[in-house]
Amino acid sequence: MEKIMSEKKYSEDHEWVTIQNDIATIGISNHAQESLGDIVFIELPEIGKSVKAKDSLCVVESVKAASDIYSPLDGDITEVNKDLENDASIINQDAENNGWIFKIKIHNPDQLNNLMNSDDYNKFLEK
Repeated sequence: MEKIMSEKKYSEDHEWVTIQNDIATIGISNHAQESLGDIVFIELPEIGKSVKAKDSLCVVESVKAASDIYSPLDGDITEVNKDLENDASIINQDAENNGWIFKIKIHNPDQLNNLMNSDDYNKFLEK
């Protein structure tokens, strides 16, 4: 049976996560893309790389700044969003869906408990 976590979770570094079976799809939040402004380039992480939570995996560059993207969970990178290589602005247009950045096979599902739901994330943003 396919296990899907329908609720999006968020990290304090402004990444979002959805889970399907043991694969996490990760991108940056709408708040993060708005803060960055027009995204012009993304350096995608390497497929097969093993990562730890809080590891910096890649860099998003906008007209204003460059920003590191961190992994919210431990895991192995299984896929990257190749569409972003040709058009990084997809992140500005649809940060929390088509603008996903990478997928990882998660090592420790308990780490999801360290992430915020959307209500908690919105409260976090108000601080």
